[in-house]
Amino acid sequence: MAEFRGAVSGEGRRIGVVVSRFNEEITSKLLEGAMECLVRHGVRFQDVDVVMVPGAWELPAAAERLLAAERYDALVVVGAVIRGETPHFDFVAGEAARGLAQLQREFAVPIGFGLLTTDNDEQAEARAGGAHGNKGWDAALAALEMADLFSRLDAAEAPEDESDDASTS
Repeated sequence: MAEFRGAVSGEGRRIGVVVSRFNEEITSKLLEGAMECLVRHGVRFQDVDVVMVPGAWELPAAAERLLAAERYDALVVVGAVIRGETPHFDFVAGEAARGLAQLQREFAVPIGFGLLTTDNDEQAEARAGGAHGNKGWDAALAALEMADLFSRLDAAEAPEDESDDASTS
């Protein structure tokens, strides 16, 4: 039995970070956390491209452009959608998440998901470096681990066909 697990290693990796500017007081902290994580785990600062978009709705479109360039080992996406008085929250958050998940499957490149979806500002602050940590850091950590895992899976040899072994004996 083979078991595969990714290591959190950014050495030699190129990373794209897509950041929503809406709720910038939160998203700037998420970006800081993501960048700190990437650099601390071996990604060279000059090997990170940061793309700023107006809001969460635009995250999948920018991510798709980056993935189509085929330059990145992983993406990290951060943003903050805070519930308001209208159903706008549900549409924006749901479609952004759905779009990013689809892109990850379509391009087979990991996307660290750091899009906060909170009921209020206090919950967002708690997840942008407060009591619940920094979800930008967490998204970057997951992206690095998955990039390494994908590399390991790609490098693994296909198992030998047992029937071929039997015929050569």
